[in-house]
Amino acid sequence: MKINTRRRSSRYQLNSEINITNLMDVMMVLLVVFMVAAPLMTSGIALDLPKVGGKNLEGQDTSINIGVDKEGYYYIGQTEVPADKIVAKLNAIKEENNDVTVTISGDGGAEYGRVIGLMAILKEAGFDKVGLKTEPKMINRKK
Repeated sequence: MKINTRRRSSRYQLNSEINITNLMDVMMVLLVVFMVAAPLMTSGIALDLPKVGGKNLEGQDTSINIGVDKEGYYYIGQTEVPADKIVAKLNAIKEENNDVTVTISGDGGAEYGRVIGLMAILKEAGFDKVGLKTEPKMINRKK
């Protein structure tokens, strides 16, 4: 018994084309979702930085920001870190990049001793490049 395969194959041909219209729709929706969500993920802790005059420091080196909020808690990025573990975390980062600088963002309502105490701890640990972050003061000039 011989089956006529030629006739069957002409009737049921495979479609080897890929329809990517649906995939493009999904990709566009994902792109919009990530474009909207990305700025929300980069928000930090809310600090009311003191407003003082002065120039911005410029440099190409890597800077780590440590925040001190008005309750006295310390943050590296958005992560709360106990005071006794800050030096260990910074030393681990310093092993990867020796030219690291540390910037302290102290809330305007933060206790002065907390911010200066953090600076002292960092200086004792060998971090020579420690700075304070402020916001520029708005100056009204009359001409």
